[in-house]
Amino acid sequence: MKPCFIAHRGYSGKYLQNTEEAFIKAVEHGSGGIETDVRITKDGILVVNHDDTVKYADGTELAVSDYTFEELSQKPLRNKFTDTEIYICTFRRYLEICRDGNMVCFIEFKGHFPDEKIHEAFTLAAEVYDLKMCSLQSFDLDNLIRAHEAFPDLQIMLTCGEPDEDVYKCLELGFDIDMAHSGIYKSLVDRFHEKGLKVGLWTANQPHELELCRLMCVDYIESDIYSDFITE
Repeated sequence: MKPCFIAHRGYSGKYLQNTEEAFIKAVEHGSGGIETDVRITKDGILVVNHDDTVKYADGTELAVSDYTFEELSQKPLRNKFTDTEIYICTFRRYLEICRDGNMVCFIEFKGHFPDEKIHEAFTLAAEVYDLKMCSLQSFDLDNLIRAHEAFPDLQIMLTCGEPDEDVYKCLELGFDIDMAHSGIYKSLVDRFHEKGLKVGLWTANQPHELELCRLMCVDYIESDIYSDFITE
């Protein structure tokens, strides 16, 4: 089984993570999918940003949840990778890029998401792209349970660092997992596969890490950096 390679926060090894540029470059480079992190602005707009604050070129930071999308969009982001002037990216724009590149969408909700925002996010995903190409991820199992109730056909993946109680609950609930590559072991992968569930690993950037992921026979491998080794 050949794993699907997922660009972690876009092509984030060479471009500013979770930005339009990083997503487009991931498509151009030939990844199978793109992972991103979704947050909610003060006025309810879904944006992509890993941290709870947005970091700007002028050295300032603003908390995503405390400012409107318009306020967060006033200044370019701090970009140490390229000379491109980059602004905060919306979830909609991420979906558009994934659609145009036929990418698998790994969508990680950061923090608690209320029911209405879960519904909004995946209603939008169905409108802009295709729910069959989307996978919801979260460290918060409650987010996943409520999303599954609202969208029973949506792929659900628990994000986790190592095996814990929630990981084993996923075996009962029928949820996939996306685990740190340092925490996985083959017998756990086998248990998920025996139930028809999928396993992803993050974030593998070194050749020995990638080889370990391959030997685990997982379904997805997330990476910041793409090389000839990955794209063989």
